[in-house]
Amino acid sequence: MEHFSTIFLDFIASWGYVAVAILMAAENACIPIPSELILGFAGYLIFADQMTFTGALIAGMVGGMAGSIFAYAVGHYGGRTFVDKYGHYFFVKKSHVDIAQNWFDKYGLKAVFFSRMLPVVRTFISLPAGFAHVDMKKFLSLTFLGSLPWTALILFAGMVLGKSWEVMLAIGHQASLIFVAICAVVIAVMYLRYRKRKQQKQVLE
Repeated sequence: MEHFSTIFLDFIASWGYVAVAILMAAENACIPIPSELILGFAGYLIFADQMTFTGALIAGMVGGMAGSIFAYAVGHYGGRTFVDKYGHYFFVKKSHVDIAQNWFDKYGLKAVFFSRMLPVVRTFISLPAGFAHVDMKKFLSLTFLGSLPWTALILFAGMVLGKSWEVMLAIGHQASLIFVAICAVVIAVMYLRYRKRKQQKQVLE
């Protein structure tokens, strides 16, 4: 896919929001186009006043959700056998599907949320969710909640980096791991505060 990077960038530069939506749909449909490339460059275009943050965020989310639904449907109706047999025609590696499957087997529906911020897994997690025939409403909700902060973060980072946005291509994976760690800490703190308030309320009653 690296050989197509220039083509993708030209596509985004020419077609703007439509291109962002299409490429994010492709990425979430398990075609390995780095979201750091798509959203990072879109962030640069926001920096250059050729896009708006809101418009790029909506385009990225619409495309990402559409691609995720497609991948879920492939997993749901085609199953693992279909993906293993035909996936390589669409650059889908069995090893990548195995990684996503292991995450889903270990964490269940929670993996659909957290994996949206992790390298490799975020692209393929919709497949094992489809294999397992998880509830569609829950899948969509967790996909949206997990994709929104990641999409916003990468756009913002590209916007802040400006002309140096390509740095993200080198540190994208490390940045995603740091982001997940921060999210885990924030969620843990919020949960502990919630429990503390609940205990205090019970004592007062």
